[in-house]
Amino acid sequence: MANTEIFVEARAEARPRSRGMPLVRDLLALTKPRITSIVLVTGAAGACLAPAHVAVRTLLLSLAGTALIVGSANALNMWWERDVDGRMTRTRNRPLPAGRMSPDVALAFGLALAAISTPMLFLVNVTTGLLGLVALLSYVTVYTPLKRHTHLALLVGAVPGAMPPLMGWTTATGSIGLGGLLLFAVLFLWQVPHFAAITIFRAQDYARAGLMVVSVQRGEHGARRTIAVWTVLLVGASLLFVPLGLAGKAYLAVATGLGIGILLDATIIRALLVPSLVVLFGRLNWWFPRRLARLLAVGPSREVEVSTPVAHAP
Repeated sequence: MANTEIFVEARAEARPRSRGMPLVRDLLALTKPRITSIVLVTGAAGACLAPAHVAVRTLLLSLAGTALIVGSANALNMWWERDVDGRMTRTRNRPLPAGRMSPDVALAFGLALAAISTPMLFLVNVTTGLLGLVALLSYVTVYTPLKRHTHLALLVGAVPGAMPPLMGWTTATGSIGLGGLLLFAVLFLWQVPHFAAITIFRAQDYARAGLMVVSVQRGEHGARRTIAVWTVLLVGASLLFVPLGLAGKAYLAVATGLGIGILLDATIIRALLVPSLVVLFGRLNWWFPRRLARLLAVGPSREVEVSTPVAHAP
């Protein structure tokens, strides 16, 4: 078996590699596929939670448009920040700072994705199209340049970051309802402590790049205070799904347990200077929205007797 694997690998290395494949990989890297995949999960959850039926074709069109517009925002962000990425350890090997791609190619790619995705979202409905366009423009033209001036840029960047579940909701309903706004609120609130935790153990990297994140401008104590305060708001918002009829008892039990755990973790981070706990908190917050989306997607259907559908505007 081992000899066979060595033979196959030798044959693969002997074949000439396509010159186009590295370019394709770098173009894909510009879209940040890992982030995009999480976005699709939250977008699908928003559509599943909405109190209206959505055709599979419409949902797929919405998710495809969402993935492409997120990819466009990420590509244009990397084009804009190629000098910053070159000064950061974790980003210096990206296609642009590493010199593997021309900035003109990255710019054209990002604009092309925007030109394709925006009409796709408007074909879903006008509300979804407008939300996608607002997300793209606010991320690229407001959040990206603002990061060099103030840590409050995070609050701007959290708006497009929280848009996918709301876009999923409007895909099904055609309008922004209370449930959609709550989904938006949870993702908005989650991003603040999540990113604040990241800035603590990467403070030197951000400072070297000239990015005014919270740990650079207000120090580690300020970042830990931010984590604690915004985590309380996040947990409170996550529990509102039950009284609004969007989830039932199973969700309430799990969300309460997760909320207590995250609150305790945030309190420890607020009180102590332990880098490993900061890393753990960042990982918990990366995992939390995916778990939340999964619970919300299955919760109401399994507990119809304790859930009341949320009405939405026609």
